[in-house]
Amino acid sequence: MRDFSFDTHIFKEGETYVAYVPALDVSSCGATDEEARRNIRDAVRGFLSASAELGTLNEVLEEAGYKPDGDGWRGPEFVSIDRLTMSIK
Repeated sequence: MRDFSFDTHIFKEGETYVAYVPALDVSSCGATDEEARRNIRDAVRGFLSASAELGTLNEVLEEAGYKPDGDGWRGPEFVSIDRLTMSIK
């Protein structure tokens, strides 16, 4: 078993906490922040497992910005996450 790191955005939609992994476009949710964190790990694990079974894991990770690193993968590093505001008509 190898470690796999990923960045997760957690936000609320109504009373539900949503966990989203932008690099993989995978999301999950929970009634609490911690439940959403647990559930996103399961969702990512399932997504990666299904990709491996289909033989597309390397392609999926490369398209998501991951780079091979020894016997594992190194994820993309974010420089910053900003909240921007603009006017729209």
